[in-house]
Amino acid sequence: MSIGVSLGAAVLLNAKASRFKALFRTALFAPVVTTLVAVAVIWRYLFHIKYGLVNFGLSHLGIAPIDWLGDPRWAMPTIMLFAVWKNFGYNMVIFLAGLQAIPQDLYEAARIDGASRWKQFLHITLPMLGPVLMVVGVITISGYFQLFAEPYVMTRGDPLQSTVSVLYFMFEEGFKW
Repeated sequence: MSIGVSLGAAVLLNAKASRFKALFRTALFAPVVTTLVAVAVIWRYLFHIKYGLVNFGLSHLGIAPIDWLGDPRWAMPTIMLFAVWKNFGYNMVIFLAGLQAIPQDLYEAARIDGASRWKQFLHITLPMLGPVLMVVGVITISGYFQLFAEPYVMTRGDPLQSTVSVLYFMFEEGFKW
């Protein structure tokens, strides 16, 4: 999910018609450089069952409050959403660099041959981004195996140990009594 969304954002930012490229690039990369623990605490408050902004917004839509971090069904998806948001900008910058390395001559030749933007994406962009996709995939998967601070700060592995990651489990077995 994070790879696809990052690629989509990079394609949009790479478009010639995009205005305010530098502003969007900075705004989308900002979560990567923020302190993980501080942002995790903020997210914990955003998803609070009584006082969180997410439940406040849902209540205006007529939806009952959800215990995002206290319900075993919702806790891990909430932490995964946080991790995707946190790493989104890093992947986007790598994809953006890969997109800018693709020769424009290929796109020009495809336009002359009558290829639509979708065909150009499928037959030029994706194949040329193959090595970049591999690197981003490996970095993303290895990063998610190192997930520790998010469940530690947001839920301490609860509810019912539903948010225990591999690294968090190793921490509990090695350092907790």
